[in-house]
Amino acid sequence: MTDVYLDSPPLTDEQRAVVEQPWDARVLVTAGAGAGKTHTLVRRLDALCGHQDPDEALEATEILVLTFSRAAARELRERIARHGERARRVRAQTFDAWAYGVLVQTYPDREWGGASFDERIKAAAEAVEKGALESGDATPPAHVVIDEVQDLLGDRRELVEALLDRYQDSCGFTVVGDAAQSVYGFQIEDLAERVAETGRFFEWLRCSYPDDLVELRLTRNFRAVTPEARIALAHGPRLQQVSDTDEAAMLYEGLRDLLLDPANGMGDLTDPFVLDGLRNLSDSCAILTRDNRQALVVSGLLHESGVEHRLKRSLEERPVPFWVAELLRRTDATGLAEDRFRLLLAEIPLPYEPNVSTLWTVLRRTTRATGRNVIDLQRLRRLVAENRFPDEAADPESAQIVVSTVHRAKGLEFDRAIVLTPPTIAELHKRHTDELDLPAEARALYVAMTRVRQDLYHARSPELPILKRAGGRRNGRRYVGGWRSYDRFGVVAEAGDVCRDNPPGHETDAVATQAYLLEQVGPGQGVALRKRHDVPMGESQSPPYALVHDGREIGEASRRFREQLFQVQKVSRTWDPWWPDEIRDLRIDTLETVTGSTAAGANAGLGERGVWIAPRITGIGRYRRADEDEEQRA
Repeated sequence: MTDVYLDSPPLTDEQRAVVEQPWDARVLVTAGAGAGKTHTLVRRLDALCGHQDPDEALEATEILVLTFSRAAARELRERIARHGERARRVRAQTFDAWAYGVLVQTYPDREWGGASFDERIKAAAEAVEKGALESGDATPPAHVVIDEVQDLLGDRRELVEALLDRYQDSCGFTVVGDAAQSVYGFQIEDLAERVAETGRFFEWLRCSYPDDLVELRLTRNFRAVTPEARIALAHGPRLQQVSDTDEAAMLYEGLRDLLLDPANGMGDLTDPFVLDGLRNLSDSCAILTRDNRQALVVSGLLHESGVEHRLKRSLEERPVPFWVAELLRRTDATGLAEDRFRLLLAEIPLPYEPNVSTLWTVLRRTTRATGRNVIDLQRLRRLVAENRFPDEAADPESAQIVVSTVHRAKGLEFDRAIVLTPPTIAELHKRHTDELDLPAEARALYVAMTRVRQDLYHARSPELPILKRAGGRRNGRRYVGGWRSYDRFGVVAEAGDVCRDNPPGHETDAVATQAYLLEQVGPGQGVALRKRHDVPMGESQSPPYALVHDGREIGEASRRFREQLFQVQKVSRTWDPWWPDEIRDLRIDTLETVTGSTAAGANAGLGERGVWIAPRITGIGRYRRADEDEEQRA
């Protein structure tokens, strides 16, 4: 029999203490950066499923594993597949995916596809409190496993507390966290409330389980293999406790001084020598930014210089792979057997080698074709339409170079990391017109500096545009402004900017447009939004815009985009909005599967399922005059 642990590192005494806890234990594990958390959790899951005493062993379906991101869920599943002997059927899910499943099961007649992330989490917490996991075919978990619990804030914290509180007499848990890496406090706008939330889940655990909470620590670092990579680690213990502003300022400056060692400087990301080095990398590398504005600018610079990379999306964005649309459109059958599934998938041009066996297993399970060894295609389409496509079947987010905010990179590791030069405390105060959260800034810098295995560098931040929000609203469309209130130079693209109601090219040749997308369009390629005419599409909308790739239309701007562009351009009640001829410097993020009406698909010649491929765009778009590379402004 093959030893699945043969190429897996042996457990340390600290890790073994976590792994060998009984299934009904309540375990809180404090684990620093690079402490082997995922390795320990895989072995913990294996132990839960394979206890020598059959009465102590759990079934995979009795274990609930929750993660914050698709990437974290995928990594855990891949580690289980490689090194898990008995836990291979354990499913790791994101909070959103699990909450959605609870809601669909509890309230099957309600439409949850249009609900926001926060709305779904809140509704799921209420459903759990009312006993949703005890109705129908549902089974309450016997053990809950959660990583990164220091980032359980607000609604997600209340969801987990409701779950553990409801089943406190019958459910064990293993939760892992590190207060030094708590960086999602910014999601709570009020600073006093944010401070109150920091460490709140840890306090809830200790108060709720005063007699039987088992607290363990993982203190050894396995990630950092060079002195350069280890320089920030000593600050971790103090950052776990820091709340005082003065102490946080000292920690921040200490970390900043360590990072800005001249020996680790890379200068400017536009330097030809630096760019050549990035093009010729053989190891993984992350360019880490403090916010999304920096990430978008850095990504744009790399694209202009021909450096291949991936811009990491936010955790809430979950595009469905484009091959799903092709799979559904290439057959009229109601179900797919495995052989046919493999043949169809092999015909679709993919930029990576898929694990076909895994995809088959996941899709067959999630479409619930009871009693038949097939994928139910109608249910598969419904999963896409209801935003319930399984995370396990999502496209892998792999690339040699990743550009990411610190928050989106948390939990990941890279051979090399380039951190944009952090501002001084004085500069931070200038940037934050409201109250500055210095403990959060110190923790974010610590997280950035502890993503690396080998080489840690710093590079100067590129010049950044002035980004503002339309109408001054917190959720208003971001646009490129200036020092004058009426300056408008561009807009920031968002995931829903391309129309999904009709297939791309529906007014000309949708079939040919689908083929063009498959054969000619890929991530990172340049596109522009081009105004079709000057007549607005509605009272509070801009005129229509076509999405253009290499001179060819591959989509059109959505109604949401037109309404938000109207809000951006109408600078006052008496101001007549003007409309840019073109919005350039945009990029293809990915091609995704979308659903619309079956009539729209049929009328466009794309079959009766109402499913097709659409591009998703990203970047900071700049206003340009038609047929000229000249800035356009009022």
